[in-house]
Formats: sequence, structure tokens, C-alpha cells
Amino acid sequence: MTSTPSEQRPFKASDMGTLGVIAWSGEHPEEEKDMAFLMAYSLGDTEGGPEATADAVGALLHNAGLPVGGPVLDGSRNPSLPVSLLVEAGQAVVNMPHVNAQCVVPPEWLAAVHDRGHAYFMMTTRAWPDAAPGTPVSEESLRAFAGSEETLTNAVHCVLPVQRLRG
Repeated sequence: MTSTPSEQRPFKASDMGTLGVIAWSGEHPEEEKDMAFLMAYSLGDTEGGPEATADAVGALLHNAGLPVGGPVLDGSRNPSLPVSLLVEAGQAVVNMPHVNAQCVVPPEWLAAVHDRGHAYFMMTTRAWPDAAPGTPVSEESLRAFAGSEETLTNAVHCVLPVQRLRG
């Protein structure tokens, strides 16, 4: 079934399975300072497996108007972007319709996001069953998954300005 951009696709949050978010930082290829990266993904752990979770994540993104494989969306230029980033107490929290996901971030990630005021966020429809929340992921495994063409082309890409709690 093909849907037009304005049609909502059926979506149930439980069909996404376990959602993980991972944070890392690295040198931006065109600049000398680090970029803070965040990636959300499903473990693919529902009855329908990775294919069903890919459909569910794809429906979530489609219904929110976030184009998979599309251009990089800039949250600072588009204040109505339906995804936001809160950084507080050593954690990153991504909020979007039907989903709030958080992860503890390393000090170098916090430094990069502090220097830039934003992070690069991806949410991929590709399942990553090896990256259970709370379980360490090797740099090689992260590089192989996050840098894979399959992961990148099946993801929404956003630059998200950092929001903080007001004290």
C-alpha cells in the first residue's frame, strides 16, 4: 500500500519494539571541532521482527512529516519541526510525537554540544539488535552500523538545537 505524503499511516508505538538511543561525538569532516551525534533505532524485537519494526518506525516518521532519506532538516530554521532535543544532567532526551527517548551522554559529547549549541540526530528504520540500551557498544560496531549506507539512507537526519530546562 502506497500512501501520499499527507495521508497518515497506521501506527502503534508497541510495534516499534525496544527503542534505543546512542550518543557519540566525532570530528566534523569540514571543521576542526567535534560534532555531537545521536541516533535512535529499534532493536527489531517484536513478533514481526526487524521488518515490522522498520514499518512502524517508518510510519512514525512519515506521520510526523519527517522524510526518510530526505534532506537534513535544521531545527533552528524550522521551529515547528516535530522533534526536539533536551540536554540536562548528563542526559540527552529526544522528544517527538508518540516517542520520548533518552540516553546518558559521555563528557566529550556534552562538550561538543556545548560548543555548537546543537546535535546531529538520526532516526533509522533499520533495526540494530546488537545495541541493547545499557549495553556497551564497541567503536567498530557503532562505526559499522551508523556509517552503513543502509542505515543512513533509511533514516531521517536533523540538526537539533539544544533546549535546557529553565531554572
